[in-house]
Amino acid sequence: MTHTDSRTMRHVLRREIAGTIGLLTDEHDFRAMRHYRSFTFDDHATYLRQVEELLKTRARHGSHTTVALFDPQEYADYCATEGLDPDDPANRTRFTARIATTGPTIPYDGQPLTDLVPALVDEAVRQATWEYAATLLARLGTCATCGEDIGRAAFTRASALVSRILDTAPPGDRHLVVSVTGTPETLVAVLHADTETDGGTRFDEAEALEFTTVLALGLTTRGPGGLVMRTTAPDTPDRIYGWRLRGDGLDPLTAGEVFDAYCTDIESGELIAPESGVDYCVPPDLGHEAQEGEDDPTGHHH
Repeated sequence: MTHTDSRTMRHVLRREIAGTIGLLTDEHDFRAMRHYRSFTFDDHATYLRQVEELLKTRARHGSHTTVALFDPQEYADYCATEGLDPDDPANRTRFTARIATTGPTIPYDGQPLTDLVPALVDEAVRQATWEYAATLLARLGTCATCGEDIGRAAFTRASALVSRILDTAPPGDRHLVVSVTGTPETLVAVLHADTETDGGTRFDEAEALEFTTVLALGLTTRGPGGLVMRTTAPDTPDRIYGWRLRGDGLDPLTAGEVFDAYCTDIESGELIAPESGVDYCVPPDLGHEAQEGEDDPTGHHH
């Protein structure tokens, strides 16, 4: 084999290695990493420019790169637990490989870092929301009267409600938001569901899992909460529907209540001008699925 052949093969192999870059998205995290002598960057803006240049270079050479959120506190805890020196760059690489499989990540496909950073932070919030909601659900234990796993029953019920909402919604792109305020933290989850040309519905599985988990938690805590859906389709006004969480079911809002909810500033309580070309509607009838637990075999009162 000639030297040229060997070099060409190495180049091909390098191109096929998927890489991960751990990104320090904000100034506070960047300053925390500057405590390490082996971390050689002086300012965050320069660091971000260098990262973006590296991402572009790898993309030009055909390499796939995943960008992961690098948390300095998690890194310090990881090194302490594993007995590693946090000032060794090899250990930063090891930690980055680990968070690529467990933490929030975004694939780099040429988008500017000004778009990628907020998307990565959003992904981190999504994952933290899901983990928190899932932990609270798991802690609920079993029903004293029927012995059923409360969290699992609530998740089954929430899944049925989400399916029913999507099945009864008019065709188009659906944007759903659920918020639950009855827990120590207000939890918000979003689900995008698009109608396919064959009439089926396409959505992101991870997004659906998080959305259903947050809704399930709202159904079990019976605290204040709500769900709104916005549908968008060609040649028709956008339509907005809403439900409040009531017991372990969903109670439809009137068109006026949906209008009030959308046209009131949450922080100040001031009225906001309604959007033009938007209809505030009574939701489609969800039938017995939306009723409280006694009317539905998968719902339970605990």
